[in-house]
Amino acid sequence: MKLDYKPLPAGLSMKNPATLIATGFGSGRMYPMPGTWGSMAAWIVAFVVSKPVLIFAFILACIGGLWAAKHFEDQSHSHDSNMIVIDEWAGMWLAMLFASFLDQAILAFVLFRALDIMKPGLIGWLDKNVSGAWGVMADDLAAGLAAGIIVYGYGLWMY
Repeated sequence: MKLDYKPLPAGLSMKNPATLIATGFGSGRMYPMPGTWGSMAAWIVAFVVSKPVLIFAFILACIGGLWAAKHFEDQSHSHDSNMIVIDEWAGMWLAMLFASFLDQAILAFVLFRALDIMKPGLIGWLDKNVSGAWGVMADDLAAGLAAGIIVYGYGLWMY
C-alpha cells in the first residue's frame, strides 16, 4: 500500500479556514483510506487533551464541521467528498468521550471505524437520506454515539 496525498479540487485552498477544518487539517487528503487517517488523527488528539477540552473540541467540531462541510461542498460541487473528515473527527471524539482507559480507547477507534464503514441501521439511513452539511455529519455522529455506548457498556462490564 502506497500512502499518497491527494490534491484539492479546483477552487479550494488549504489557506482557507473552511477547507482546513473540513479536511481535518489535511488528514482527509491522505490516501488510501482518508476516513481512517482522519479518525486516527482525531484519536491521537483525544489523547493529548483533557476530557473538558475534548468536550469543547467536540462541540466546536460539530459547529465548525457543519460550516466547513457546506463550504467544501459548495466549492467542490460534490456531496460528502471523502476528503471531508471533520465528521470523522467529531464522531471519533464523541466515541472517545466514553473511554477512560487505553483498552476502551482502542475499542472506541475500532468500533467507530467499523460502524462508519458498514453503516448499519440508522447510521446507513442517515447517510442515504440526509443531505447537505447535516448529511455529512449525521451518520458519523450516530456511529460515534453507538461506538461510545458500546465502549461505556464494556467499561461497566470490565471495571
